[in-house]
Amino acid sequence: MFDALSQETRLAAFRLLVKAGPQGLAAGALSEKLGTPHNTMSFHLNHLSNAGIVSSRREGRSVIYAANFDRVRGLIGFIVKDCCSEDFASIREDEKKGCSIIELNQCC
Repeated sequence: MFDALSQETRLAAFRLLVKAGPQGLAAGALSEKLGTPHNTMSFHLNHLSNAGIVSSRREGRSVIYAANFDRVRGLIGFIVKDCCSEDFASIREDEKKGCSIIELNQCC
């Protein structure tokens, strides 16, 4: 996932897909918004798809891409739980809101 997001165009596309939410965006719209040729955008979207951080579906003649929020949530959870010191960050579940909350502690 880090490899897929380490490239400027893929990161920009992923940011747009996160902002678009679960409904996603058509590949052509992403290409247009980023000023990237269609074939280049397809290459980058394929890379993101292979990494599992975006999914696609066909709607008529368009391919719609959307961020895979569950997969990204899992990555963020892993980083907070397994990579960060509990003195620095923690993650907890908010039962009322049905979401995870990341708490960052004050450092030095």
